[in-house]
Amino acid sequence: MTLKKFRQLLGYQAFMLLGMLVRSLKRTHSVALAHFIGDVIFHVLRIRRSLVEENISIVFPDKSPKEVRCLAGQVYRNQAENIIEVLRLPLVQTREDAEALIEIEPGDFLLRTRDKGKGAVMVSAHFGNWELLGLCTGMLIAPLTIVVKRLRNRAIDRKINQWRSLRGNKMVYASKAPRVALSTLRQGGLLTLLADQSDPDEGFFTPFLGRTTSVFLGPAFLALKTGVPLFAGMCRRIGGGRYKVEMQEVPTDDLTGSKDDIEELARRYTRVLESYIYRYPEEWFWLHDRWKRTGPGGEAQGT
Repeated sequence: MTLKKFRQLLGYQAFMLLGMLVRSLKRTHSVALAHFIGDVIFHVLRIRRSLVEENISIVFPDKSPKEVRCLAGQVYRNQAENIIEVLRLPLVQTREDAEALIEIEPGDFLLRTRDKGKGAVMVSAHFGNWELLGLCTGMLIAPLTIVVKRLRNRAIDRKINQWRSLRGNKMVYASKAPRVALSTLRQGGLLTLLADQSDPDEGFFTPFLGRTTSVFLGPAFLALKTGVPLFAGMCRRIGGGRYKVEMQEVPTDDLTGSKDDIEELARRYTRVLESYIYRYPEEWFWLHDRWKRTGPGGEAQGT
């Protein structure tokens, strides 16, 4: 066994042991554990803390250093909660379990789309609890096909995808997404993608939270190519260990499948995503180096 495989095995065993622990706890206790873990990472280990605080201070220049630090600390707590919630996914077994966690406002447009058997593209972000968004929407509205990124630890990756798929959702890796996505939409399925990270191909640049950066065109291309609606689904905390999912249709009626219109649709859903981040900044995953790719004339270089 190579050192890399040994480390991955240890990581997987630790992951499974932590999962057994948090699933044995009351939910209030698991949240308290998450906050403790988040505080340790923020105050003691300080993992990516300088990146997080710098990004927050650039996006919110009116915030004082104390306000930035306080917001950053809440970000770490929320992300630790997300990790704990992933470990608790197997406990969400029935509609009642999902409804106890999440309040969903699907919007008439999504219900009409579902009832007609017409496909749709849902874009979201690393915002709130995106894992519960996928699982519970799939249980309460309709099964989803979710585009996911493969994790470095393959054993953990397989286990999380198993949990994600327990209630009828289907996972597809980004590398296989184009073919599967088109087939899913043409067959009337609901396709979900996270659209807030930078595009490694650097094909299209637009402002995001005040800085020009690369943006994925995939959701826009797929929606216009297949003629299906596109909407944003955002899951945020509302207190008491509960979440609220809000869905907003992004207009496409005036758009064709041209390159310019694909880019315009990407701008539109990017603006929707960033509007939620501006309103609820503690919910976003600021630990990602989002602005490492900037276009010609970009206002800021990646940190």
